[in-house]
Amino acid sequence: MKMRARARARVCEGGGRKPLGTTLLESKMSTFKYKLVLLGDSSVGKSSLVLRFCNDRYSEYLEPTIGCSFMNHNVDVGDCEVKLQIWDTAGQEQFYSLAPMYYRGAKGAVIVYDITSIESFERAKDWVNELRNQGDPLAKIALVGNKSDLNATKRVDDELAQNYANKSGLLFFETSAKTGMGVKDVFIALAKMLPKNFIPKSIKTEIIENHDNQQKINSQKIDLNKKCTKKKKKKCC
Repeated sequence: MKMRARARARVCEGGGRKPLGTTLLESKMSTFKYKLVLLGDSSVGKSSLVLRFCNDRYSEYLEPTIGCSFMNHNVDVGDCEVKLQIWDTAGQEQFYSLAPMYYRGAKGAVIVYDITSIESFERAKDWVNELRNQGDPLAKIALVGNKSDLNATKRVDDELAQNYANKSGLLFFETSAKTGMGVKDVFIALAKMLPKNFIPKSIKTEIIENHDNQQKINSQKIDLNKKCTKKKKKKCC
């Protein structure tokens, strides 16, 4: 018995251990989830960017995306954790009509072009306009010139792209999914901006609200029972 008492004392002294419920609540209260969509022409490297960011891998032989695919990735941003649900959309023309379904509800977007293709840059501008007109007008957008490892055949000047981004209120990055250059910077920059501009309910808030709602429901049940009891008494009289 004495040994058990000493063990309990050691645990309590200094508050070394916290109650399980408190620990779980603290770990969840600062986690936020956002939908992030990637848009751009086919073959600009959208899927390669996602693969590099989420798994730190690169493959020359990725199959073209059919419709849409998505991955989850958590980013630590200061005093909170941002869970990004990344939607990678197909760039082929036959899937354009499906795009609104994929970017609906997105709070952030990565619009990608190939630095060796003027056409993909012009198409990126179209995506920006479409997202602003049909998506969330407050969504944070990063314009990304991918394939910087092919700088020798570059056709989209970075100054041109930067000026367009500044004028349109976009973040701007040049990346290489192949080497990994700049890829993390894109997603981390967006992850830092999202909690400042969109304040979703944290898991902690949801837990508290659910608890309050349950209490209200329980109290309502009690009140109803009381009313029923009174009615029965009146009938008896």
